[in-house]
Amino acid sequence: MASAPQSGGRDTTPFHPPKRLLDALSDAPEGSVRDWLEALPETVGRLLDAWELAPERVVTPGGRRGLVTLVRQADGTPAALKLPVPGPDAERERAALAHWDGWGAARLLRADPDTGALLIERLSSGVSVRSLPEAKALLEAAGTVRRLWVPPPEEHPFGSVAERTGEGHDAMLPLPTGDWAADARPLAEEAAQLRTELLAGPPETVLLHGDFRQGKVLAGERSPWLAVGPSPLVGERAYDLAQLVLDRCEDLAAGPGPAAAARRRVAKLADSLDVDRDRLRGWTLYRAVATGLHHAATGHRSRAELLLEFANWL
Repeated sequence: MASAPQSGGRDTTPFHPPKRLLDALSDAPEGSVRDWLEALPETVGRLLDAWELAPERVVTPGGRRGLVTLVRQADGTPAALKLPVPGPDAERERAALAHWDGWGAARLLRADPDTGALLIERLSSGVSVRSLPEAKALLEAAGTVRRLWVPPPEEHPFGSVAERTGEGHDAMLPLPTGDWAADARPLAEEAAQLRTELLAGPPETVLLHGDFRQGKVLAGERSPWLAVGPSPLVGERAYDLAQLVLDRCEDLAAGPGPAAAARRRVAKLADSLDVDRDRLRGWTLYRAVATGLHHAATGHRSRAELLLEFANWL
């Protein structure tokens, strides 16, 4: 892809979207996403000039839902320029960051409604709580996610847990082929039943990160640890916390007594954040199975088997 053009005399430096983003969008149909990708160099150059930003480097490997470039503002303050892939998720991320206003998450400095671009407080992208020993990492991550669970604004664009799990619910039914897939069917049926039961009562309605895990909690200067990369929605805290329970499950699998260790992790996180243990267990099992079957469908069998095994431990 071409380098970003010079705009207004500002040298934007060579610009190359990271391979992970290109791979993630390689199957995108012709249309807005393809057009967005082709226009990225020009878009970045225009924003650098309009917002008086000096580019440093594109973050690699980066994510699959957008591009992040490290920049410096006119006064020398470091920041991160993020261009999300077009779609409703971009507006939801902007709205969540604006609502948190730096409380538990990176602060939103400015936004461009035309491109969806976000200028965000820069954190240490190479230092997440995942770099800490497991017990310390869980402690710091739990303290961070607690701050994100606030009432959503009255007018908001966020979907609900019921809607998000409904989007992928039918995808849990067709299973991959093979002997191990037959063993997964009872888990899939249990996960589907748990979802129905968990959504049956009056919903808890707080703003959730939506994709909270240790790698999304980065070191900062204003606060030791802050969250990034939300996929926000509203619902109950146990759904948000379930992803943290699943984090680093390979460590549990490699240790002694993984089933007991998994149940202890559920209990410890639930108690530390005043979340019902049974509901956290239920949502963790659901998310393990749903994510595991997604990995199986996309050819990542070893990861799929690990997540389904974790669900068995619960």
